[in-house]
Amino acid sequence: MKHSAWFECFAGCDERHALDEIVYRCSKCGGLLEVRHDVAALKQTPASEWRALLDSRLGRQSGVWSKKEMVLPELREENIVSLGEGNSPLIRSDAFARLLGFESVHIKQCGTSHTGSFKDLGMTVLVSMVNQIRSKVRAVVCASTGDTSAALSAYCAAAGIPSIVILPKDKVSIAQLIQPLANGAITISVDSDFDGCMKIVQEITRDGSIYLANSMNSLRVEGQKTISLEIAQQLNWSLPDFVVVPGGNLGNVSAIASGFLLLKELGLADRIPRLVCAQAEQANPLYRSFLQNFESYGAITAGATLATAIQIGNPVSVHKAIKALRATNGIVDQASEAELANATAQVDRMGFFNDPQTGVALAVTMKLAKSGAIPKGSRVVVISTAHGLKFVDFKLRFHQGQLQGGNTSLQNLPIDVPSNIDAVRSVIDGRLFS
Repeated sequence: MKHSAWFECFAGCDERHALDEIVYRCSKCGGLLEVRHDVAALKQTPASEWRALLDSRLGRQSGVWSKKEMVLPELREENIVSLGEGNSPLIRSDAFARLLGFESVHIKQCGTSHTGSFKDLGMTVLVSMVNQIRSKVRAVVCASTGDTSAALSAYCAAAGIPSIVILPKDKVSIAQLIQPLANGAITISVDSDFDGCMKIVQEITRDGSIYLANSMNSLRVEGQKTISLEIAQQLNWSLPDFVVVPGGNLGNVSAIASGFLLLKELGLADRIPRLVCAQAEQANPLYRSFLQNFESYGAITAGATLATAIQIGNPVSVHKAIKALRATNGIVDQASEAELANATAQVDRMGFFNDPQTGVALAVTMKLAKSGAIPKGSRVVVISTAHGLKFVDFKLRFHQGQLQGGNTSLQNLPIDVPSNIDAVRSVIDGRLFS
């Protein structure tokens, strides 16, 4: 069966483009495009056969390219640029479920991917397409608060394609900054925030010779929708009730919704989980719109937040995210700086090592459990977007008591003792029996 996909305006304009065209917005309404698939062709394969086929590939191929028919079917195999992305663990936490009164809680560890974040899932798709049309393109560029730049630089380096990353000065962790530098990207630090960097990227990509790699390019989002397909497989094709996603530029919200909607359309799922978008209180334009039932929306200037990767006040995918949340009967909530820091530390005590963006999602999950918006007995998946090792300064500051509102009972530091067994035993006994 021949499968195909194309770009189409998400707002419904009857404008189509081939996926190898360099185009990001609808020429009629200016809205973002999305990748549309020939679902009728996909449905020619029965759901049982899709399950068997996808399960047969699980763990043997990239988590993205094992689902190539549903992602980028017309890409030539020789142009795939993969670094083993996807197949990230879905870890059950009975301790967290008991705390919240849920039937189950799983944390989808997307940060175990090659560069340490979920951005690899989309970047393998985007860079693979650039690899197929590389005669048209001089370089690939992104604005980034850290993770996108790491993914872009790694995949471009693997393909031998020049990459450019534009970062907000002093707003990216050292662990994130070193990744594009190590991969040889042209790295430009701009005295602005992410939104300012994004404006520059949109200007320098106007003539098409430099390819745009942010989530306003829906090829990125297309790879990220495989998060939903992996969750379905890992739960033996039984979907959760709620999926909680940190929200910054909001491409991931629409991507995950797209994946679940496709599963339902193909008969691989009988229902769709409700999506929850979790925003930092300091960067919450979607939450403000949600309070107005999405009847109005306005960009804001994002304030400083520990969740630096989602410190975005003018997300380019906001209208796609609103559409996705409406389609999934979704919820948007926010977390304060103290809430996200304490939630991160509390769930770390359950065996995890969470980044601050995931901390926002964990804090919102706790708030919605307390309010009853996520009912008792629910099955919940929280999306962890990056590896905690990218944010060791954040975690160290928490345990050193340097974060305002930090719960002192969760702080933990080394204990200095003299070099003798009695001193060591005294500390151990004091901690174990106190």
